[in-house]
Amino acid sequence: MTTVAAYAAPAAKAPLERTAIERRAVGEFDVLIDIKFAGICHSDIHQVREGWGKATFPMVPGHEIAGVVAEVGSGVTKYAVGDRVGVGCMVDSCRECDNCKAGLQQYCEKGCTWTYNDTDRDGTPTYGGYSQKVVVDENYVVRIPEGLSLDVAAPLLCAGITTYSPLKHWNAGPGKKVAVVGLGGLGHMGVKIAHALGAEVTVLSQSLRKKDDGLKLGADHYYATSDPKTFEDLKGTFDLILNTVSAPLDFAAFLSLLRTDGAMVNVGLPEEPVQIVLQSLFGNRRSLSSSGIGGIPETQEMLDFCAEHGLGAEIELIAASEINDAYERVLASDVRYRFVIDTATI
Repeated sequence: MTTVAAYAAPAAKAPLERTAIERRAVGEFDVLIDIKFAGICHSDIHQVREGWGKATFPMVPGHEIAGVVAEVGSGVTKYAVGDRVGVGCMVDSCRECDNCKAGLQQYCEKGCTWTYNDTDRDGTPTYGGYSQKVVVDENYVVRIPEGLSLDVAAPLLCAGITTYSPLKHWNAGPGKKVAVVGLGGLGHMGVKIAHALGAEVTVLSQSLRKKDDGLKLGADHYYATSDPKTFEDLKGTFDLILNTVSAPLDFAAFLSLLRTDGAMVNVGLPEEPVQIVLQSLFGNRRSLSSSGIGGIPETQEMLDFCAEHGLGAEIELIAASEINDAYERVLASDVRYRFVIDTATI
């Protein structure tokens, strides 16, 4: 066991504070990672504040982890000391079900093990990336290509893969019209990736406040959803709508923007139930779906793609002492576009 410094929420809705946690000893197939940077995802806030249901405390959030290998177990073959690596939203799965065998570990039929706010297979709680070090099985670690600096790579382990996976699955690319709802931590990466895939990209945001940013990130068009004319002008336009916001929407209005056989895919997860009027799906054989992160192979594919195209997250680097203020700023949409903790400050 190794004792490391971390930032944890001691109870639901409590401010995060510096503490010490225990990491397991490095096992035969484990990798010990010196964490260099950890992104702050909106889902960290949902879970610290029990917005998605009862949680386990103390909680060390963080599933956007970038660092350097410090030690490897005797059986490790994929990584060596000094390698640049990342850890995303999960740290284990059953490895035996059809989904795991297909590289879709995020959809493990027995449930994958989340990086934090979960119970590891040895019965101990999982603690996330707001810490100095983490021990992870090599099969749930990915390599960060040299073309990406670790600070801008960290958010790719959630925001990057969460948008890349559905864009690839629903065939975003040349000749396809893609709309991204919301230009935040997820949305800004959705725009970058969809543009790099060759799609015609439109941002649908509440206002035009971030229009200049959206166009610089790769959007071809930018519309305000607070303007009813937007829904009139864009009716039947899109092959794919990627909804990145975690607030309830007027789904009927957004579904009306889809072309025949178009899909609206949700990657934001509201805390409250949403209502769907089924009639809004009938026209044009529309689909309403969702997507959860990506498997380990696809996460590596995403990192390689981002390195090839020079895509890192737009970040604001903060000290660990600023985490609680950063949470409030995320809730106020006052970040462009991802807070990243310099873990040397923990």
